[in-house]
Amino acid sequence: MNIEQFRDYCLSLPDVTEDTPFEKFSKGKFTILVFYVNKHMFCYFNIDDFSSVTLKNTPEHIAELKEHYAAVGEPYNGNKKHWMSVALHEDVNDALLLQLVRESYQIVKM
Repeated sequence: MNIEQFRDYCLSLPDVTEDTPFEKFSKGKFTILVFYVNKHMFCYFNIDDFSSVTLKNTPEHIAELKEHYAAVGEPYNGNKKHWMSVALHEDVNDALLLQLVRESYQIVKM
């Protein structure tokens, strides 16, 4: 999955918006694209290095995913209890990645 396909999927979910709120902190070194539902983040990634995405999930599910997938790890920047990083092009296929995006969206939308 490429960056545009991933972005299109995120934006296809109801009431999703996107923004790049952290540009002032990076001083032009990188651009983080963040997806929101109800003004709360559910997914973000570095536009300049689309090698992983950060998603929200339950602590139990994150622990389970870490046991089964090498691609699932600690978030670059976020609460390690509720956020996970998913490395792309490893052992998480596109279908599972999109399912995890949907789960993150559902958790935040509640």
